[in-house]
Amino acid sequence: MRKIKFTTGELYHIYNRGNNKRTIFSKPQDLNRFLQGMNDFNTINPIGSLYLNSFRKELRGSTSKLVNFICYCLNPNHFHFIVKQTAEEGITKLMHRIGTGYTRYFNDQYENSGSLFQGRFKANLIDSNKYLLHLSAYINLNGDAHSLRGSASQLSISSWNEYIQGDEHKKNSLCNKKIILSQFKNLLEYKKFAEESLINIKFRKEMLELLKKDQV
Repeated sequence: MRKIKFTTGELYHIYNRGNNKRTIFSKPQDLNRFLQGMNDFNTINPIGSLYLNSFRKELRGSTSKLVNFICYCLNPNHFHFIVKQTAEEGITKLMHRIGTGYTRYFNDQYENSGSLFQGRFKANLIDSNKYLLHLSAYINLNGDAHSLRGSASQLSISSWNEYIQGDEHKKNSLCNKKIILSQFKNLLEYKKFAEESLINIKFRKEMLELLKKDQV
């Protein structure tokens, strides 16, 4: 049994990675397929396969969501979300649909079999506003946090552009950004906060690595 109990109305950090740290996104098409699952599976009424749903446009963008996405990032071998549960067992239902659907897609595309992800997804309750704001910076800028370069950077996508591009891109937005952006005067203030927060996160990460080396 999972130790954490998901409560409707609360915010959670959801994350997982490939089994044995394996790659789960090998090409941009994979990122698009995963993002499609995040959007189309996020409805109280089951929709079946994404392929069949692609012919049923009336179901897409349903207002009866299981969760509100606040931030997300997809990297070559792992992902992070901040979500707010909006329906009973919403997180559990959505993550089961995403995990099952994407694993089937991946195994079919790459002639793979067995488990793609490293066990059940991980979850932490976001129990303070400070934690929420700094975590949003870490997730939005996760590619920079991991210093992804070259081809790896092409297989990394996050909600950062949704945050800094403003309302003109609202129609294509996956995230509910109000809970974060309403705490800042404007987009530039949030951008500055996020970038400074990332510098501090990377510094702490480097210090922890140095401490580990000292203990060897």
